[in-house]
Amino acid sequence: MIPYGRQDINGEDIEAVVRVLRSDYLTQGPEIEGFEKETSLFCGAPHAIAVNSATSALHMACAALGVGQGDLVWTSPNSFTASANCARYCGADVGFVDIGDDLNMDPSDLAARLTRARAAGRLPKVVIPVDFAGRSCRMGEIRALAEEYGFAIVEDASHAIGGTLGGAPVGGHGLADITVFSFHPVKIITSGEGGMAVTHNAELAQRMRLFRTHGITRDPAQMTSEPDGPWYYQQIELGFNYRITDLQAALGRSQLRRINAFVERRREVRYAYDTALSKSDLGLPPPDEGCRSALHLYPVRVPACLAGGRDAVFARLREAGLGVNVHYIPIHTQPYYQALGFRWGDFPKSESYYREAISLPMYAAITPEQLGTVIETVLTAVAPR
Repeated sequence: MIPYGRQDINGEDIEAVVRVLRSDYLTQGPEIEGFEKETSLFCGAPHAIAVNSATSALHMACAALGVGQGDLVWTSPNSFTASANCARYCGADVGFVDIGDDLNMDPSDLAARLTRARAAGRLPKVVIPVDFAGRSCRMGEIRALAEEYGFAIVEDASHAIGGTLGGAPVGGHGLADITVFSFHPVKIITSGEGGMAVTHNAELAQRMRLFRTHGITRDPAQMTSEPDGPWYYQQIELGFNYRITDLQAALGRSQLRRINAFVERRREVRYAYDTALSKSDLGLPPPDEGCRSALHLYPVRVPACLAGGRDAVFARLREAGLGVNVHYIPIHTQPYYQALGFRWGDFPKSESYYREAISLPMYAAITPEQLGTVIETVLTAVAPR
């Protein structure tokens, strides 16, 4: 089976983890701070907070921005459920903004919904655009709307570390209040499980660091009284245990050193797909415009009239040994969110995309032979019948 995504682990990665196993620290040691500093430098954001998953990073980002009971948070339906769940963890209500031709949050739809929300007296406190498949959202337009309507932005860049927008690294362009990355094994780089939040705002960074570790501080400047001694700590807020380990951070640091090579290889894979599949009737991913995608995914669209439609083509590809997948089932169609009042038909562009989508294998470690097999298998599966 050729999977849709997988990690690329080499000897240096293994040695980095073994070095930690032989050290004095397995959890809260120097590798975490090193990983944060190196990610900060890579992205061009002065503050980076490493956590055990991107889901945790999204949750603490919402908490740092003061999202709470009765607040409203909007995101894209075309994402994994974590992009919406993070608001629900804080007690907030969730809304959605449909996608555009780039498969990301459509600023035009956002603007229209904001106009209606202002008239109704209920604007979102936070908007979470999602950089689907590694391609940056139209963040400049979303930032302009944030300035006009007064909401904060958490950029869910779980797919997008290593990409750029307007020549600036994702996370460093300054158009989001907080940007979140994922280091799951199928992402651009991996720490096993893990995530990171980056920001230009020192106050938000401090709130997230507290939230990551039970709301506990050992900094006397943050305490309500003089410490009893060098052992002393205070819990000054309600936080969670979202800490990453030194083992994970060591792997992440090692992977980060190869991120540019990973993204470049993904671009080679995309070029091969674009060249070969343009001869078919498949809908190919939108081209980069004003950005450089990190290419986490290579999603194609199978029109209903082509080779029996998406479901039939998906089945043929799986039977032929390709571990293709579908990204994503629109969040608002999940039973949990339907119980909150959402329905099929609410966000037609996201739903239309879902009914046609298949994610083909896309990862840096794919071999030329595997890539050739994927292309041949896909062309056979969509050939006229």
